[in-house]
Amino acid sequence: MRYKIQISIYTLCLVFSAASYGALDRVGDFALLDERGEFHQLSRYRHLQAIAIMSYVEDCSEMDSMLGKFMTLQSRFKGQGIEFLLIDSQGLNRSQLSNLNVELPVLEDGGQLVSESLGIVNAGDVLVLNPERLSLYYKGQPSVELASTLSGLLQDEIDNTISGGEVTTETTTDVTTTGSACGIDYPVKELHASSPPDYATEIAPIIIKNCAECHRQGGVGPFALDSYIMLLGWSPMIKEVLLNRRMPPTQVDPYIGHSDNARYLSTQDMQTIVHWINNRAPRGNGEEDPLESFQLANISEWVFGEPDYIVTGPDNEVPATGVMDYIYEDIDLPFEEDKWLRAIQYKAGDASVLHHLMTFVTAPDEDFWGGEVDKESVTRRFVEGYAPGKANAVEFPEGTGVLIPQGHKLSMQFHYVTNGQSSVDETQLGLYFSDEPDLQEKLTQAVASRFVLPANESNHEMHAQHVFEEDIIITGVRVRMNFRGKKMKFAVELSNGTLKEFFSIPAYNYGWQPHYLLDTPERVPAGSKIHIIGAFDNSISNPSNPDSSKEVTFGLDSWDEMFTGYLTYHKDVD
Repeated sequence: MRYKIQISIYTLCLVFSAASYGALDRVGDFALLDERGEFHQLSRYRHLQAIAIMSYVEDCSEMDSMLGKFMTLQSRFKGQGIEFLLIDSQGLNRSQLSNLNVELPVLEDGGQLVSESLGIVNAGDVLVLNPERLSLYYKGQPSVELASTLSGLLQDEIDNTISGGEVTTETTTDVTTTGSACGIDYPVKELHASSPPDYATEIAPIIIKNCAECHRQGGVGPFALDSYIMLLGWSPMIKEVLLNRRMPPTQVDPYIGHSDNARYLSTQDMQTIVHWINNRAPRGNGEEDPLESFQLANISEWVFGEPDYIVTGPDNEVPATGVMDYIYEDIDLPFEEDKWLRAIQYKAGDASVLHHLMTFVTAPDEDFWGGEVDKESVTRRFVEGYAPGKANAVEFPEGTGVLIPQGHKLSMQFHYVTNGQSSVDETQLGLYFSDEPDLQEKLTQAVASRFVLPANESNHEMHAQHVFEEDIIITGVRVRMNFRGKKMKFAVELSNGTLKEFFSIPAYNYGWQPHYLLDTPERVPAGSKIHIIGAFDNSISNPSNPDSSKEVTFGLDSWDEMFTGYLTYHKDVD
């Protein structure tokens, strides 16, 4: 009986607590980079009590005064579980934001979409947000009321509402006025409100270019965007994943390097889609539906012609549901001499379940991991990776190739996702050989670090490095962490001691680990030191984290952790 009473009391507490929090205004999850290229997402601050964001507008005459008040509060509450941030509601670029000379991170809201969604009206507007429940504690100017709200949060006034009190979002009158000299204009929002984007000529082309490869019948996307009706039905989720940067996947910093393997989406395209959804997603007058008539190019064809040799992978059975661990397979090769690869192409057996595939050339006594098992920096022969939604045909830079020494084999790592239907995948890899003399070998340097990752640590910083003893050209990079990976960037140390960053993944996603081929290869002179800089998030704020209370060490299994940056390169002979 005592047990039942305790359960009932606990249930009542939950009901009262939920009702109390329910009175707070809701906000949508969002994510932005700041002026240093760091990633900030509201829901990834769950380890804190709240975040306070102030709208920053550089040319507002009252900005210095409002910023001073906000900074005073930041000093007062420093280290007490409240993160203080600024958001650029004016739409400046990275260079302009970097020159502002303010102490707090400034979130880049180039298209003003997050400022719009948060209802920011004036420069200096402050929002105090609950990252756990995506709700709003306070909205107004930096004031006595704001200080009181912050103090109340730290005094557990919210928790005390179980006794029957109700918490509501506090809004000061300042934020509801639009006559301020520092009012914020949203010109693109107003333009699209008066003339919503056209589905056939503006929306459908963006979807075809950026989404249709995966979100199609038989594709790896969980639903098909193959008609206006389908797009309309999924439009709330599309808006959500655009604003919180879950899609397009493989989010990289657009200001540091560039790779066609990353899925960039321009600010203008994001505004067009979100505003179209906000304006009730009109169908327009066009009779033809571009999504219905669109046909993908036949990615089952061999792009470079019939391969010189076709590797056929194993019949991997994929169940209808559940989470599959990686599958590792070694493929013996019959070659009686060394072979040089000039190009490769993957053909997925079932593209709807094959999420990614990595292939290395390995010696007879090696497995997939090769020297990475016991070395922090090791040179390897990486063939290429498979990523969903594209032809997966790669021709190596002229004058280079991947060497397969006689007697070596291929070691493959398969990653599958379930989609509600059982399947069997038999993927093929087409090899194209080269007879050119004096090829430069395309190699990959795996640069790692050993560590112990503490429990409940939201930003455990990591660093690894390697010195190249010869002139090289870096043509691609890849990141490898597991569930607790947070970010990684690649930099070369110049002769004057400064670091030149050449690629950055500020929002690492364990489910997406492509090989980023650099549009502009990075020349690195002999003796240069490459730095791999990143962090883990082993806290409750990491949605991929299976257990934030667990201390984790280095290991090659998915339940362990890795911090490895892969640098694909060849000798620079010019």
